[in-house]
Amino acid sequence: MNLNQIHNVYFVGIGGIGMSALARYFKNIGKQVCGYDKTPSMLTNELVESGIDIHFEDNVALIPASFKPENTLVIITPAVPISHLEWNYFLAQNYEVKKRAEVLGIITKDTFSFAVAGTHGKTTTSSILGHILFESGADVTAFIGGIVENYNSNLIGMGKTVTVVEADEFDRSFLHLHPNIACVTSMDADHLDIYGTSEAIEASFVEFAEKVEDKNKLFVAHGLPLEGLVCAIDQDAQFKAYNVRVEEASYVFDVQTPTETISNLRFGLPGRHNLMNALMALAMAKTYGTPTEAIASALSTFRGIRRRFSYQIKRSDLVYIDDYAHHPTEINAVHQAVRELYPNQKVLAVFQPHLFSRTKDFADDFAASLSNFDEVLLLDIYPARELPMEGVTSQWLMDKMTNSDKKLVEKDQLIASIQSSNATVIVTIGAGDLGEMVPSIKKALDETV
Repeated sequence: MNLNQIHNVYFVGIGGIGMSALARYFKNIGKQVCGYDKTPSMLTNELVESGIDIHFEDNVALIPASFKPENTLVIITPAVPISHLEWNYFLAQNYEVKKRAEVLGIITKDTFSFAVAGTHGKTTTSSILGHILFESGADVTAFIGGIVENYNSNLIGMGKTVTVVEADEFDRSFLHLHPNIACVTSMDADHLDIYGTSEAIEASFVEFAEKVEDKNKLFVAHGLPLEGLVCAIDQDAQFKAYNVRVEEASYVFDVQTPTETISNLRFGLPGRHNLMNALMALAMAKTYGTPTEAIASALSTFRGIRRRFSYQIKRSDLVYIDDYAHHPTEINAVHQAVRELYPNQKVLAVFQPHLFSRTKDFADDFAASLSNFDEVLLLDIYPARELPMEGVTSQWLMDKMTNSDKKLVEKDQLIASIQSSNATVIVTIGAGDLGEMVPSIKKALDETV
């Protein structure tokens, strides 16, 4: 498929974080872009403000008349049901219809491509790497699965020769990519609704890793069963972060690479998992040839990603952090970072489980992760693309938790429940629509001072 012959790009599910990055990209390179999504959101509002037409009704009549099969690319998200009227119309009329991952594969095929894989850490590692490359003057475009605070966008740069992409294991999407340099941050079981077993997920990551022929350009976290250069904190590895300390709420650390020792790097995102993400981004950039000084400067100025340990309130008497964590490993990482930064303080976690299948597959692990917090408010499961499963409920999950201070709450009671807590550190966690409530939670907490 030749993208130069495409004048129009239509998105079915334009409001998704990955889809909206592609929408911004195609608008930036001069294509006519519009699309459908189920509901308005902060992301769709931002796209509309940038000049992209979006409608929220599944109605074929709302597709622009100028969007013909011969000049239009249609991009769909896996979350769209097969009964979707517009999707079926495009298929029936012989439009070029592609999944998001296929389109990323097409865009990146003719570029020098960095691919970041892993069940956790993709978005943070990709955005750190994109920031390093952009700040060093590389001709880069980075497609990010989150809004990067430094750019207030999920797209970094408008380069044509270098790309950074998240290599998403969902639906085996990452097998469409053509990476020159890649990393794998983690290989925990997830998406068992797609894969069935953790062994099947592992096999898929092995297949992805095989796409990088030169194993000196594949970086893997310590302990993963893959051939490549190993990255680790305080353990022997080709890229090793050590002498880690916290100064003025930032990590300061040294790195040993195969060719040099880099001293006193500074990085502001809390949590050992984020330090590991920074190390992997450093390893990829260094291998690409980015100067050490440019890497150090970019690490010190990276401000993070919206909904990734994102501070909403940071006062001496109250801290409110919002995070996208939706897997037990990610919740544990949030807990570790909070305890490291705020020892001996009472921590309230507000959690919205994401997907019935994930809740069912990891119920015991979720219960153990959430039980680490002093107090928990649990919302109903966010279904996303799924129908309810019998017996899989938030009440069922809560019954497995060992905290004494835990409560099931409805959305309309959430703010009042948060306000009635005496916790001095509050974290909202989950990948559903809880994120849409963050501004109103912040406003209510600010008003209760």
